[in-house]
Amino acid sequence: MAGRGCPGEDVEDKHQERHVELRELINGEIETVSADTTVAEAAEQMQAAGVGSLAVLDEDVFSGIFTERDVLRVVATGAEASVETVAEWMTLYPDSFLPDMDVREAADWMLAAGYRHLPMVEDGRLIGMASIKDILWALTGERTA
Repeated sequence: MAGRGCPGEDVEDKHQERHVELRELINGEIETVSADTTVAEAAEQMQAAGVGSLAVLDEDVFSGIFTERDVLRVVATGAEASVETVAEWMTLYPDSFLPDMDVREAADWMLAAGYRHLPMVEDGRLIGMASIKDILWALTGERTA
């Protein structure tokens, strides 16, 4: 029988049939922060919400992303997280993605660019944030906590 005893073969066949758009990964509210928030406050917010990134809004307009990697950079450089602001460490105007993008294409972007979070923008408005975990769930069809 095809696929029996061949690791990955059945999984690959299953994925070829599955077409998932990024918009299907939108769940709940987007965690946001303002650029003048301290790094310490932003880190506390990420930890409390169980997320690895925050969308930075400037008067309700998506202007950047602040991630767990940014927190790590602050700590590694010896900067004072209670004084430094998100504005000093965030990625300003990051790449954003349309919600109709296929998750396989999104995964390719993530691998090529080293992204862990993909902001989704539609009609100039931030509508969601997909994490690497969300993408893996969509590709495997298995949701994890």
